[in-house]
Parts: sequence; C-alpha cells; structure tokens
Amino acid sequence: MNSYLAEVVGTALLILFGNGVVADVVLAKSKGQGGGWVAVTAGWAFAVAIAVFAVGRISGAHINPAVTIALASIGSFDWALVPGYLAAQVAGAFLGSVLVFLAYFAHWGPTEDPAGKLACHCTAPAIRRFGPAFVTEFIGTAVLLFGVLSFGRVSAGAGSGQEAWVAAVGTWFGPALVGLIVFAIGLSLGGPTGYAINPARDLGPRLAHFLLPIPGKGSSDWGYAWVPIVAPICGGVAGAHLFKLLDF
Repeated sequence: MNSYLAEVVGTALLILFGNGVVADVVLAKSKGQGGGWVAVTAGWAFAVAIAVFAVGRISGAHINPAVTIALASIGSFDWALVPGYLAAQVAGAFLGSVLVFLAYFAHWGPTEDPAGKLACHCTAPAIRRFGPAFVTEFIGTAVLLFGVLSFGRVSAGAGSGQEAWVAAVGTWFGPALVGLIVFAIGLSLGGPTGYAINPARDLGPRLAHFLLPIPGKGSSDWGYAWVPIVAPICGGVAGAHLFKLLDF
C-alpha cells in the first residue's frame, strides 16, 4: 500500500468511527441515542487512535491536512507530497461519511432535526459567531500539533540504551497518546464548535451531506464551511512553529 492510499484508508476509518459515534448519539431510534458529549469525545479519540495505528507505519498517519501542511511548513515533510496527501485525506473523509450514511440508513428518515443530520457529517458552531469559532478551532489545532510533535520528540529523543522504549512508544503508545490529546481537546475545547481541528474531517463529510440522498437533510451550511478549513490550517502551522521555536 502506498502512502496516498494509506491516507485514504486512515481518514476513512477516522470518519467512520468518529461520525459513527455522533450518528449513534444523535439519530432517532439508535440504541445509543442520547449518549452525550463524553461518548462523542471518547468515540472520536478511539477513532483517531485506531486510524493512526492502522496506517502510521505506511504514511505517518497525518489523516489531517492541518498536520500535513504544518509539518511541511517546519521542514519535516516534503512539500511535493502535500497535494496528494490533501486529496487523499478529503477523499477518505468523504468515503467514511458515506459509510456512516449506509450504516445508519434506516435512521435518517425517523430523525426530524436537520441540524442533527448535519452534525452526523460535519461541524457547526454552538453560537453562530464566526470570529470566536475561528479562534476556538485555531487554538484546538495548535494544541494538537504541539502535542503530536511533543510525543514524537519523546520517542525519537531516547538514548542508545533505550531502543525498546523507543519502539514501544512509537508503535504502541504513540497512537494512544494522539487519541488521548484529541479526547482532551474534545472535552476541554470542543463545546463551542464541535472541534473539527481537521479540514478534511469537515469538508469531505460536508460534501457527502450535500450529495447524499438524506431525507429532510436541510442545508449543508456552506457559509460556515471556511472556518473549519482555514482555522485548523492556521492553528496547526502556529502550533508547529511554536514547538520548533521553543526547541522542546
């Protein structure tokens, strides 16, 4: 499997499990209906960890354009690979959202709230003020990149007598730590916007919502769509450069 295909698969897994838990909590007559915010944030954390574990050895498991662009901006990733990674991530996110649509096919009709159906695909602000929403997404993604780079430094910085520890952290604990920081972001910073912190996670499923024959789905809210695209990219770059500036 090449890196681009791995990014498709990894991002599809991310969205299948991530948007899947939202659908389980939100859609009518689902056995998980009403499960609450902790269930959603835990589901997304597990989704990230599983996706990173599945394809990290192949592509690095960026599964997020903000990660790809941020790493390239500090010289840790080849700019020539960026367009292919971004396309693969958006395609994978679209595919994952289609799979969620199929998995919960019987539940879209009984669900009356169009906003709930949209939430099963993409994000929306709790209070519709784009400036504060931008700041929230910026901070969340900056924290994400700072944390991910910190975890990588812990693994790569071990001494010559700690090879087993390096291997264990990179192979087993690395994905879990990434899932843990996503869990923390969701619990602490996710309330205002639903914490996209990933342009592909929002754009691919929003396209799926727009194109799929979801009964009574309402608007795909393209007026807000630029926030979870632009803010995570800016925040990710800022977080990566802060990490590099502080020389952690």
